[in-house]
Amino acid sequence: AFFWRLSSDRAGSLGGTPLIILSNQAAQNYANPSALTIATRADLPIAVANQAEIIAFRNRLDHSENVALIIGKPNDSPPLVRLHSECLTGDVFASLRCDCGGQLGMALKLIADNGWGILLYLRQEGRSIGLINKLRAYRLQSQGLDTNEANQSLGLAVDARDFNIAAKMLELLGYDNIRLLTNNPAKVEALTKAGIMISERGAHSLDR
Repeated sequence: AFFWRLSSDRAGSLGGTPLIILSNQAAQNYANPSALTIATRADLPIAVANQAEIIAFRNRLDHSENVALIIGKPNDSPPLVRLHSECLTGDVFASLRCDCGGQLGMALKLIADNGWGILLYLRQEGRSIGLINKLRAYRLQSQGLDTNEANQSLGLAVDARDFNIAAKMLELLGYDNIRLLTNNPAKVEALTKAGIMISERGAHSLDR
């Protein structure tokens, strides 16, 4: 079976995942449910599904923007949800330095094949270090460092993503019970702590 049901320890262990500390203002932005609003929405047929709708979200405090793509026709079953962090080099240019473009394409197809679901596209480029810093890290990787070593040598976190924004997006869309497509325990933990029930969790073969 594609899915397995979560047990009481569904959040899993984060192991050696670095602790990311947000600034006071950033923490306030994520904690304030009224800061995030739906800015607009429109039909957006895509290659794997003729029926799809894109919803744009804006944070009133820091003006950041994220989008959700509802694929297929919603029904009574919980949506199959995938959190995907922005990766210009992988998603757009099919970079061989990462498998982000492959992850995105596979997630869209899995959601479409499932009947319906939601892809949350989070504007957290380079695991939230930003595009320019990511390219600086690429330069160091060309000199022999791995991803973690390159980030650390630049004084950056290995993974600075915050998945609370995804929970707020789901809340505004009206979904608090989902099936989650991920191998990442940090995503599970963030969503469950924010009150999102994950009834089933499915593996993504390319996930990081």
